[in-house]
Amino acid sequence: MFNRSTLWILVIAFGLAGLVSGWLYFNRPQAPAEAPAHPPLRAVQLMDAPRDLPTFTLQRTEGQRFTPADLKGHWTLIFLGFTHCPDICPTTLATMKPVQAHWREAFPDATRPQLVFVSVDPNRDTPEVAQRYASAFSPDTVAATTDEANLLKFTQSLSMVFMRNAPDDAKKPDQYSVDHSAAMAVINPQGQLAGFLKAPFDPAAITQDMDALTRARAP
Repeated sequence: MFNRSTLWILVIAFGLAGLVSGWLYFNRPQAPAEAPAHPPLRAVQLMDAPRDLPTFTLQRTEGQRFTPADLKGHWTLIFLGFTHCPDICPTTLATMKPVQAHWREAFPDATRPQLVFVSVDPNRDTPEVAQRYASAFSPDTVAATTDEANLLKFTQSLSMVFMRNAPDDAKKPDQYSVDHSAAMAVINPQGQLAGFLKAPFDPAAITQDMDALTRARAP
């Protein structure tokens, strides 16, 4: 059996061992915090994991095509609309005008973000009509469209929708409206769906976010 002196020695030893263990635990080297994949953003809502887009082909003016290759190397915002749109489309394109003017001054062609206006009204909007409409707001906007079947596949891949409404007057079949998503799809430089910009749009916040994303990727 232990005598009292031995017992006290053991108690003190175990106590000191506990103190040392606690000190070592709380003062252990900390692993460096993992750097965020992207800078803090105000307007752009990024997805947890970007999503690959299926192959697509849209038509531009003069027979030019817009394909996944046109999304590579820079950030892209895709906005659905149509030239007869009474409010959302002109408001959005006008809001983006100062943002695009800033991009023109701030970034070289290779990495400059781009805005793509995709008309979901191919019956009335030829590629030429869509481009003329978009260019009235900014000459930097790319306009494109395709037939309704391919538009449906393309917009679904972006988690966006559109629907042509019946005309109010059956005697005027070309006077109809088209409901469509008001958000903009955000495409990363790898050509993947990376997130969304949701209305109402703040040009200052969009400028700040797209600058941060573009510069974060720059070498």
